[in-house]
Amino acid sequence: MPLILWINTGIRLALRRVLQVDKPVESRSDDEIAAEMERDYPWNFTVNVVDGASFFFGASFISSSTIVPLYISKLSASPLAIGLVSVIAQGGWFLPQLFTANAVEQLPRKKPVVVSLGFFLERLPIWMLAVTALVASQSASLALALFLICYAWHHLGAGLVATSWQDLIARCFPVDRRGRFMGISLFLGTGAGILGATLSTRILSNFGFPTSFVYVFAIAAIAITVSWVFVALTREPTYPITAPRQSSRQFWAGLLGILRTDHNFRRFLVARLTLAMGYMGAGFVTVAAIQRWGIRDSTVGIYTAALLVGQTLGNLAFGLLADRYGHKLSLELSALSACLAFSIAWRAQKAEWYYLTFILLGVTLGAIIVSGILVSMEFCEPQRRPTYIGMANTGVGIVSVVAPLLGAWLASISYNWLFALSAGISLLALVLMRWWVEEPRWVRGKTKLTQR
Repeated sequence: MPLILWINTGIRLALRRVLQVDKPVESRSDDEIAAEMERDYPWNFTVNVVDGASFFFGASFISSSTIVPLYISKLSASPLAIGLVSVIAQGGWFLPQLFTANAVEQLPRKKPVVVSLGFFLERLPIWMLAVTALVASQSASLALALFLICYAWHHLGAGLVATSWQDLIARCFPVDRRGRFMGISLFLGTGAGILGATLSTRILSNFGFPTSFVYVFAIAAIAITVSWVFVALTREPTYPITAPRQSSRQFWAGLLGILRTDHNFRRFLVARLTLAMGYMGAGFVTVAAIQRWGIRDSTVGIYTAALLVGQTLGNLAFGLLADRYGHKLSLELSALSACLAFSIAWRAQKAEWYYLTFILLGVTLGAIIVSGILVSMEFCEPQRRPTYIGMANTGVGIVSVVAPLLGAWLASISYNWLFALSAGISLLALVLMRWWVEEPRWVRGKTKLTQR
């Protein structure tokens, strides 16, 4: 037992050192912090745009909607395997965030979590995906198991650092320029991803399985590592922690208080979780095309390009739109786009119809990534951002675990049932977001005016 305590103490001290917990923080006024934010804005905008562009370029080579389902379909014919990939991709990033929120609120610096811990938790496992493709020629079942482990390692690791990253972005960018930053970085990333999709199409056409996936996954790993280099160059404005320290019991009890008193946030959560449930069919569109029409591997690369075209347009448009009109409108349009996408997939008469489906799914992703991430920051005061971010995103994570499993069950019966239900739930999300939720930026603005 003393040895275990000694090890635990050593780990805690190492973490405190890595996270710079004990490093002094200079006490400054809000005006001084704002001045530092403005001074470093051009630098932070540049390095974080390159970070985002590199990351999403690399992510296009491990797309959970196209490339990964194709890879899994060559290792297993089970819809459950595709469902597990969707669970990992959609739930892994969202699910852990609330569990880290209390600790993140007590950290004066968020960048060490994103950079120091993020390298091992999020970036390193991408390199292991190429190894699984090498194993595939010897044992498909072993390759599948290793892939799922490494894929989960990457997504869960990203989820563990996600709250810190989002708070870091909120610290570095003013509220009326966050959408612009996110939209432009994703516009460049997904724009480069279109070129990446073209490259992946050529790789999948010119190389046989599994060599093609060794190259595809290696490119993803290189690009995502480059993004880590640039996020490490961020200049974070730091300031003393003003939120009172809470025990775990106090923190979890406080969540119920937020849900009871913050009516608009509670309604937003219901609408946002409904939108996440409506996306349950996304991971099965590629597999449906393969099974219905026997499309070639190269066609999946074109599907990826279509997805990225929609996402590229959505990223830029919704980023600029949200800075001017708020993020709620962007999420409403994403629900409409999802409804149309799944309706087309439901009624498709040939494989070419799916090009439009993937464009619309890309538009949906563009809004969800930009506004789904940034909107939660606007419901609360800065010191409570990690908690609100965690509540929204972990809620989405829970739904994102259930939804693909339900989708896998429906897919085993009928893809038409799956796509019809996805379209209907997305329509419900649009109604809730449009007529039940108030734009938090305007609500908080009115509240501040009445307090003066």
